[in-house]
Amino acid sequence: MVAAALATVLVAGACSGGSGDSGTTRVAEPVAWTQVELPAGDQPVRLTATGDRLLIGLRHPGARPVPRLMVRSADSRLATVPLRPVSPYAFEATWQSIATDGSRILAIGGAPGGAHSNTRWTVWTGSAAGLVEKPQSFNTFGGWGAGNLLDAVMTPAGTALVGSWGSDKAGLDAAVWLPSGDRWVRKSSAGSALQSTRDLLVGPRSATAAGDGLVLAGSQVRLGNGTVRQQAAVWRSSTLDRGWSRVELADSGERSDAVRARCTDDACLVAGYADGRLALWRLDGASGSRLAGLPDIAVGDKDDLPAPIDADGTVVQLVADSGRVKVVTGDGATWTVRDATGPAGTVVDAARAGDALYLVVAAPGDGPTTLWRTDLTNVR
Repeated sequence: MVAAALATVLVAGACSGGSGDSGTTRVAEPVAWTQVELPAGDQPVRLTATGDRLLIGLRHPGARPVPRLMVRSADSRLATVPLRPVSPYAFEATWQSIATDGSRILAIGGAPGGAHSNTRWTVWTGSAAGLVEKPQSFNTFGGWGAGNLLDAVMTPAGTALVGSWGSDKAGLDAAVWLPSGDRWVRKSSAGSALQSTRDLLVGPRSATAAGDGLVLAGSQVRLGNGTVRQQAAVWRSSTLDRGWSRVELADSGERSDAVRARCTDDACLVAGYADGRLALWRLDGASGSRLAGLPDIAVGDKDDLPAPIDADGTVVQLVADSGRVKVVTGDGATWTVRDATGPAGTVVDAARAGDALYLVVAAPGDGPTTLWRTDLTNVR
């Protein structure tokens, strides 16, 4: 189904151009959402769909936050996934990323710690029958040169963790860790498109699977002649850690960033911003062109965006606009924007599971996060 949606967008986008300043936008009736009841005190932070089931990564705030994981089935039943934390920081981790291939689960959790409150990362593996944290040595993700972990990714060729690490040349490189038994080993980025240089800094924000390879979404910062330019870009590999290439996303304005992507084996849709406004690009091979006609919605450089969602041939992008949730749907040239009835605040995550869309929203200020559901028929 994702392939069909991407194919539709590729054709429509090719006809309409990619500058983002043409096309048609219309306003339609609001989309009604229903809040999904969760156990008392649990707040959703990450969603991952597997068929018609939904993995819900939760936190239970308090003096000592507790990570929780649940599965919501198509008939609305909730089942708890048992967790076995081992290292001290695993007991209070917040989920950063949860990946699944339908049977196995790979997840990253993080908790602040140490004198500088740097994030202490934990890695969890297992299935819906239970997840176990596999403790890593401190220098695996921490210590001198440490950056961040961004995403866990599962492909037919294997699993990977993606983040950043201190560069031999300048700033941080994008980095990939691969498993070796229960250990995670960082692969060198030197000499690849993942390496930063004195003229170009690499800045990934997320990662996803694309066939046997990976796609990283983010931005590159060009330095030179007294100028600095941040431009949306993606990095893709042919395998888990080889064959890396960088694709500069077209029509990206003076300042832009790619936030998240969703891919088939040979095409991706990328959500981000250009000059402070919502932007979508299509990535087809070695080129990335901007889709035209999107509604004028402000997106800041610290705002998160879910990856575009396929609704049986219609592309769905969920975004917050001044605290109001907007549902943007289209085919690459003609777009519809709808308000959301129910959720309000900041969009945290979204996923499609079966015939439903799910949305995590953070209430304004420091309010709690909540989970919402709507039928696909409401957005087509």
